[in-house]
Amino acid sequence: MRVGGLATGMDIDSLVDQLMEAERIPLNKMQQDKQMVEWKRDGFRDVNKALLELDNMMTDMKLSKTYKTKQVTSTQSGVTATAGGKATDGSYEIEVKSLAKSAINMSQEKMGITDPNEKLGADVAGDYTFYTFDDKGEKQAYTFTINADDSLNDVLTKITEDDNNVRAFYDKQADKVVFETTRTGNYNTTDEFGGAEIGWEAGSSASSFFTDVLKLDVANEKGGSDAEFVYNDTLELTSKNNNYEINGLNLNFTDVTNGAAKLVVTNDTEEAFDKIMAFIDKYNEVIETLNGTQQEERYRDFKPLTEEQKKDMSEKEIEQWEEKAKSGILKGESIISSSLFSMRNGWYSKVDTGGKFNSLTEIGLETSKNYLDGGKIVLSNGSEDKLKAALQEDPESVYKLFSNSEEGSSRGIINRLDDSLKATRKQIDERAGRSGTTTLENYTLGKNLKDIDNRISAFEKKLTQVETRYWNQFTAMEKAIQRMNSQSEMLMGQFGNMM
Repeated sequence: MRVGGLATGMDIDSLVDQLMEAERIPLNKMQQDKQMVEWKRDGFRDVNKALLELDNMMTDMKLSKTYKTKQVTSTQSGVTATAGGKATDGSYEIEVKSLAKSAINMSQEKMGITDPNEKLGADVAGDYTFYTFDDKGEKQAYTFTINADDSLNDVLTKITEDDNNVRAFYDKQADKVVFETTRTGNYNTTDEFGGAEIGWEAGSSASSFFTDVLKLDVANEKGGSDAEFVYNDTLELTSKNNNYEINGLNLNFTDVTNGAAKLVVTNDTEEAFDKIMAFIDKYNEVIETLNGTQQEERYRDFKPLTEEQKKDMSEKEIEQWEEKAKSGILKGESIISSSLFSMRNGWYSKVDTGGKFNSLTEIGLETSKNYLDGGKIVLSNGSEDKLKAALQEDPESVYKLFSNSEEGSSRGIINRLDDSLKATRKQIDERAGRSGTTTLENYTLGKNLKDIDNRISAFEKKLTQVETRYWNQFTAMEKAIQRMNSQSEMLMGQFGNMM
């Protein structure tokens, strides 16, 4: 704690502050330089984020199903279907004769249960085994344990929660237990248990429990059947569930049909069109972002504000000032201008697809004629018809135009664009790093920031020394004046005595 001015009456603290304000001018400049570098780094990272969003959309744009999406219509609600990209257009007939059903069994008579949560007691305690069948039709044993303090609900929960394809529950109103398989289909193709899907050995302890306590009879089981259908009035097929895949069609059965239902497969040009346009919209958004960085005006008179300057300004004034100070921060950066050129060039170049369509204009897309758009992709004459017609006429050619993975003149637009983005994002990573994952030493602007931090730290130490020197000088002056004052008082006292 320093106290000055006792001898001179001068405001030493204020004088030192004024002197140090001049000394801090180079420090303020370094802090402003640091802020500019941080803004530039953040600007590059924002660009990289936009490029990543576009890059993520490219995954779907490289898939055949994006361009060769099929739609299937059915003349009967009992059978519907979806079609993969390999399904051929045309008509198919499907006659569903029966649906796949789960096996179900229930107590033949009321059980006389008053409380399903009441303990079953020691007489019922023990290990019990029942059987189901796996996908190969082989018998599988499942054993559950009943403890003396278990209730009926406890036992049924144990059975349901086990990995056995069976669920069991007690219905209080009917006073009966229900056992059913959790899957449809006939898996027991033998005569064992009379063909039932859930069975137990006669004469076993399990037989006594299922028969005497649960009132179940294996012969009472219903269901456990496969779906039966006829494909194109010729091929008779079965399925353990109500779904079946054939010739690129994924069939779904919900009811028995009245004769054969007709399924018609066509290209779903609407969905493919929407996916292409959604990608183009994102691409145009990125182009607008990149162009914006190069078109922003640079206000060189608006430097980053120091903390002292901010103290005299409102939040709104600070916001408006910094908006201008940040404007054009990436203007003229070759990484961005080169990226824009590379991305545009990928769209312009022809693609050797081996099909009908080899260029963007042939499918109804072109670059905007408005130079302010900076190379955005738009529909020719604003019409959707040409692109939809291309998707209907030769979807394979459109797919290759966008997504062909070969090199050279056969490389698709999306892959060319992907190559460009990867190169740009790598350059930005080297220049600006990635938030939260890159240390200052690993990217160019980070090294600049570290250098500025080192210079700021060194200069702050120097300022401390300068401030100490000023105080020492004023303190020395105070002491000298104090001595002079003391001597003056002594002399005045001596003259007074002589008089």
